[in-house]
Amino acid sequence: MTVSLKTPDEIEKMRVAGRLAADVLMMIGPFVKAGVTTEELDRICHDYIVNEQQAIPAPLNYKGFPKSICTSVNHVVCHGIPSDKKVLKNGDIINIDITVIKDGYHGDTSKMFVVGEGSVLANRLVKVTQECLYRALATVKAGSRTGDIGAAIQKHAEANRFSVVREYCGHGIGKVFHEEPQILHYGKAGEGLTLKAGMIFTIEPMINAGVWQTKLLPDGWTAVTKDHKLSAQWEHTILVTETGVEVLTARPDEDLSFLQG
Repeated sequence: MTVSLKTPDEIEKMRVAGRLAADVLMMIGPFVKAGVTTEELDRICHDYIVNEQQAIPAPLNYKGFPKSICTSVNHVVCHGIPSDKKVLKNGDIINIDITVIKDGYHGDTSKMFVVGEGSVLANRLVKVTQECLYRALATVKAGSRTGDIGAAIQKHAEANRFSVVREYCGHGIGKVFHEEPQILHYGKAGEGLTLKAGMIFTIEPMINAGVWQTKLLPDGWTAVTKDHKLSAQWEHTILVTETGVEVLTARPDEDLSFLQG
């Protein structure tokens, strides 16, 4: 397995791509409300990425994916395809996953939105999943292991009686959308690949309210929970530093002051 260490020039380009991806999530927030279709959210994001950012929406035509963003609602785990038939309603939870390409480099991030008033379970799942991501981020620095990331996520999810999806994982990213290493969201601390400064990858835990198993729909993309219970996901693209982590897709609406840079 070859894991690339990014050069200072590449890191700077990844910072730009990461900031742009984060900007799309900030921009789309006010549009996520009852009555909007996921198709409309896709159109707004596409136009913003192409016209405002002069960037490329990475998912569009990636291995045949037909849209510019992923919209995963309620029991959809990941890779939900925007549709004019999917109308958001009060109480829905939705993950919007954005990847942009700028100057040949990818920025990849996602966040959860609760439409109107979510149920107690939905709100707790969304909150715990974000906490899983943050606990994972806090383990990252040169010399730590990929197993530390997975262990932090799994421990917190299972302590809250939720489960961790096994079939999908984080990934290295740069000029290539998905590259080594694979970042599992479960595992044992002290095991796995040793992290080195200059590695860039995503951490994107998918946490289910029920069982961890998923099922792929006939469209070949949409993954759903096997028991149709809710699923949530948060994602950041991160740079490993000598002393900690730099979150390349950090947004102004989150407090990451607990991290070492």
